Amino acid sequence: KRTQKYVEVIAKQLAQSSRFSALLDDNKIMMMTQAAPLHDIGKIAIPDSILMKPGKLTDEEFEQMKTHAQIGYDIVHKAHEIVDDDAGEYLTVAEQIILSHHEKWDGSGYPQQLRGEQIPLSARIMAVADVYDALTTKRPYKKAFSQEEAFNIMREGAGKHFQPEMLEIFFSMSDKLLEIQENNRD
Repeated sequence: KRTQKYVEVIAKQLAQSSRFSALLDDNKIMMMTQAAPLHDIGKIAIPDSILMKPGKLTDEEFEQMKTHAQIGYDIVHKAHEIVDDDAGEYLTVAEQIILSHHEKWDGSGYPQQLRGEQIPLSARIMAVADVYDALTTKRPYKKAFSQEEAFNIMREGAGKHFQPEMLEIFFSMSDKLLEIQENNRD
């Protein structure tokens, strides 16, 4: 729910910007918002021993974890091949989010090492929402960071992990992000 709401408010805020407005109409934002909860669907194929590991993953475990993006894409793509055209555009957005939400602006992400605007906008938005959520919530392997700490970590990723213009717009939404977090606790 949190990442879904983050995606929605980020996309709506980006749509207000001249840089992104032509790329984000109400329908596109709705599809991204609805598809966001599917971003990690491929983790159903990752063993709990990796997903719930309290410490750092080994290199082998991390390589296995990275497969979730391709696995998730494959699952949704199979569904996309057999459904009628009414769901086609939505499933395309879902596929983009699932496959590319771990790509990085500088090309160092996975699974395809896409860079810059090669990364679908929906996946760039999902990446910001996903990283923010991961940083600000407790996980088996880490404590929750404050919003300030999360912003500082994410700021270091500007131009590397994240599109700089998108990140600046995201940072301007701090109150809204805290409200979403508070209203959607684990």
